[in-house]
Amino acid sequence: MEEDKIKKIVREGYAKIAKKETCCCGPETGKKLGYTEEELISLSEGTNISLGCGNPVALASLKEGETVLDLGSGMGLDCFIASKKVGEKGKVIGVDMTPEMIDKARENARKGNYKNVEFRLGEIESLPVADSTVDVIISNCVINLSPDKKRVFEEAFRTLKPGGRLMISDIVLLKDLPETIKKSKKAYIGCVAGAVMKDEYMALMREAGFQEVKILEETRFSIREVKEIASSVASIKVCGMKPR
Repeated sequence: MEEDKIKKIVREGYAKIAKKETCCCGPETGKKLGYTEEELISLSEGTNISLGCGNPVALASLKEGETVLDLGSGMGLDCFIASKKVGEKGKVIGVDMTPEMIDKARENARKGNYKNVEFRLGEIESLPVADSTVDVIISNCVINLSPDKKRVFEEAFRTLKPGGRLMISDIVLLKDLPETIKKSKKAYIGCVAGAVMKDEYMALMREAGFQEVKILEETRFSIREVKEIASSVASIKVCGMKPR
């Protein structure tokens, strides 16, 4: 499937989700994804929406005063949790390519009075962020959607400060998918059709310059619409460092 067509499918699919506010991450679902009850309760109404496969913030060991970049920030859940961890002296930047998601995230930020969070419209293959300005990059089940993952990791590396870290949750393949799934719009939006093999994913991170690349956690991942490929798909939490 062509790159522009893939982006159009993803953008339109997530625009519909933003408008309908589906896939609500309530306390029980949130706990399964790795969010604590305290994190979910602390969020204002309307922000507890997660389309992810894990909690990257839990991995990031965020410190006060740090600058955090969220790739594919959606309606802002992970950004708002991160904002509380980095405090008033810190900053959180969310980037998403879907205007409807950005609008919803900004609305949620106003409602929750998150003054240290900003949302920027842009693609993760060409981040609207300056070189070497970010301490930590997080991402939750988004990089798999990109048709150019190599470029995404290169951009992430560019924006990180020396010594900066990448902490992400994402979907990878354990074995190849049937062609019918690869071409499925529903499977793309469900974070499956665009996924690559686990070893390839790790290799792309290393090729971009990241060191100490390792998987911290791996679990089988299933989606209602594609149960027949459950054994082919895994959710991973992976980290990497930009050399000092």
